[in-house]
Amino acid sequence: QVVLVESGGGLVQTGGSLRLSCAASGRTFSIFAMGWFRQAPGKEREYVAGIKRSGASTYYSDSVKGRFAISRDNAKNTASLQMNSLKPEDTAVYYCAASEGSDSLQQLPWDYWGQGTQVTVSS
Repeated sequence: QVVLVESGGGLVQTGGSLRLSCAASGRTFSIFAMGWFRQAPGKEREYVAGIKRSGASTYYSDSVKGRFAISRDNAKNTASLQMNSLKPEDTAVYYCAASEGSDSLQQLPWDYWGQGTQVTVSS
């Protein structure tokens, strides 16, 4: 079992930045990839960014490419999402996820989820 805990959400103005962090505990050796998802009210969950254990492979949705950066620290069992140039449409609950799969980042099943952290971008 893997437990994920997110932190770093909050309220920020348009154009501002936030950094989300995800701390993993438990069977962390089994984690192949970590990712960030978001869900805004009335919308489907969106896969925002993902990163493999090696850090050499990353994925970004078109909506955040060039503004967000995902990273991970395997020694500390953490993953982070640096969010820059935030827009009101980035407002959502952001979830950290972990996968034990071995597919490409866009094909992975996500096995573990955090409880989410709210990000609100004011206009």
